[in-house]
Amino acid sequence: MRNLQTLTDQPYDLIVIGGGINGAATARDAALRGLRTILLEKNDFAGGTTSWSSRLIHGGLRYLEYFEFNLVRESLHEREVLLRTAPHLAKPVQMTIPIYRSGSRGYRIIQVGLVLYDVLSYDKSLPNHRMLSRSSTRQLYRAIDADKLAGAGQYYDGQAEHAERLCLENILDADQAGATVLNYAQVEDIHMGEQRITGMTCRDLLSDDTFEVKAHAKTLVVNTSGPWVDAVCGLSESPVSQGRKIGGTKGSHIIVDPFPGAPDSAFYVEAKSDRRPFFIIPWLGQYLIGTTDERYNGPLDNIKADDSEIDYLLKETNAVLPAARLTREDVRFTYAGVRPLPYAEGKKAGSITRAHILHDHSKEGAKNLISLIGGKLTTHRQVGEEFVNAAFRKRGEAVPPCPTHTRPLPGAILLDDAKVAQWCDRYTPQISSQTIEHLLAIYGARTAEVLALVDESPELAQPIVEGLADIQAQIVFAVRDEMAYTFVDILRRRTTVCMHHNYGFDALPVVAQVLREHCGWSEERCDRNIRTYHQFMAENCIPDYAMGQESPSLQMA
Repeated sequence: MRNLQTLTDQPYDLIVIGGGINGAATARDAALRGLRTILLEKNDFAGGTTSWSSRLIHGGLRYLEYFEFNLVRESLHEREVLLRTAPHLAKPVQMTIPIYRSGSRGYRIIQVGLVLYDVLSYDKSLPNHRMLSRSSTRQLYRAIDADKLAGAGQYYDGQAEHAERLCLENILDADQAGATVLNYAQVEDIHMGEQRITGMTCRDLLSDDTFEVKAHAKTLVVNTSGPWVDAVCGLSESPVSQGRKIGGTKGSHIIVDPFPGAPDSAFYVEAKSDRRPFFIIPWLGQYLIGTTDERYNGPLDNIKADDSEIDYLLKETNAVLPAARLTREDVRFTYAGVRPLPYAEGKKAGSITRAHILHDHSKEGAKNLISLIGGKLTTHRQVGEEFVNAAFRKRGEAVPPCPTHTRPLPGAILLDDAKVAQWCDRYTPQISSQTIEHLLAIYGARTAEVLALVDESPELAQPIVEGLADIQAQIVFAVRDEMAYTFVDILRRRTTVCMHHNYGFDALPVVAQVLREHCGWSEERCDRNIRTYHQFMAENCIPDYAMGQESPSLQMA
């Protein structure tokens, strides 16, 4: 249980509402620069847009088409920072763009774009682009549709396979620096006085108790709630915002197993039916395909990929890789989220800027409130820096240097091969070398803390699901050290077990047993979590067409 009285007793310099990647980065930067900081997230960290992204750390090649050169340059710089400060979570990925004579962008246009991309990433550590002829493209990718194929362009970007953990490591670093970080803490009411936010009433959703968070004369409130920005602004009885700020678009993804003709590098493809761009990305032994980009004005919780979106992604993948012959039966997992883009009436979804905006509400009734409109996974560190700089300026103080340009995330300490070999020797045959490599890709240097649990309880070396690399020690570690409170937290965001096999249903008995034996969870709490887990998967991840089917993949649902 959390000590809510301690939270109520002290005012904060910076109050962050929203625990996605941008809120986490802001809390981290603020705490590292000495501000008394609290972060409030109504669900789990990274439970919203961060968790439903395409998991790319990219400059945004497409943004060049809209002359957003500053955004591309900023994104490419931040990509390089992440490759240095989080090498266990941000990794290079080769991208291939098939170019067709029937497409909207010809061979020379793509080439010019890639040259410019190289110029704007002049400080990168990744290789420059290269152009492939038609014959070279067919030689490298024999399964590619050859009709009207002109060639291909290849370049490098970054991939965050575990985007949720990138957010979590920002949260953990903020916590270590002295910030108070709370998931399952919902802001219910914002209190105003003299055109300033003076505090807020929150509810601890774990205990159902309410508590107060106080502000002082120099407190800045940061609204990084993503698609919920307008909803948060509406929590105050006094006006703090005028007009709609967010005009979100929906992006959906599907996950499939390796298929005939599957490329060994990521594909960045123009859909043949409507010329929208989408990705086919190798991801943890599977393929992540997406995303769609459609206007969205519906409810923001429990968003699911529509059957029509799933069919669209399958159809377009088959169009560029005809040997795939993907069908609905090949879909192993789906997810969808809403991009918190600026409200722009009448604009095409794909043309709305992806640049972030720090909107100061001073002229709208709240002098100490700034909301984030937009924001990408790639640029989260920059967003945090800008917010903290603004906090110091509003306090009338000199802005101290930002440490996050070079500060590694908690798991980023480099490990030499000898140490890894030592672990492999020590834990064989309990834990395979493949599993240790898997743990390193998730936890980096913090893998030692996971393995220490195996030393305490050797049975925790057993897999969570037979055939997957995740082990039972990760369940205990998620609860004891990573602020996980539900089965969904453990299987969807601290690990990716649910995205690899039967929506994670096969893991539920093991998770319940481990939590009862090692974390003191009651039978009733585990049963309640199992019911909630099934509901979450039905509402967010299992396609509508699959609901109720007597198929092997849903036999436990």
